[in-house]
Amino acid sequence: MLDKLTHQAFQAWLNQKFQIMHSGGTLEVELISCRTLASPRRPDAPREPFSIIFRGPREPVLPQRSYPFAGGPADALEIFIVPIGPDAVGMRYEAIFT
Repeated sequence: MLDKLTHQAFQAWLNQKFQIMHSGGTLEVELISCRTLASPRRPDAPREPFSIIFRGPREPVLPQRSYPFAGGPADALEIFIVPIGPDAVGMRYEAIFT
């Protein structure tokens, strides 16, 4: 199923809300960036490499790990996210797909 997650699938969901389920409940985040990566695509790769960035509230800060997501192309899937620091609005999290 993860091979169905593509740059194009997430691009259509820019500025949309997603929910991340964690031990403390549910964290609502917004998809704020979706970009392809410059790294070369392996011949056997199911998709072109890309990065997505979500923004959530400043607190709580989720540690890096896989979380179940709800919403958009990630609905009912676990995605590994990494907190990459706050911006002026909230905490940002990145997931990279290769």
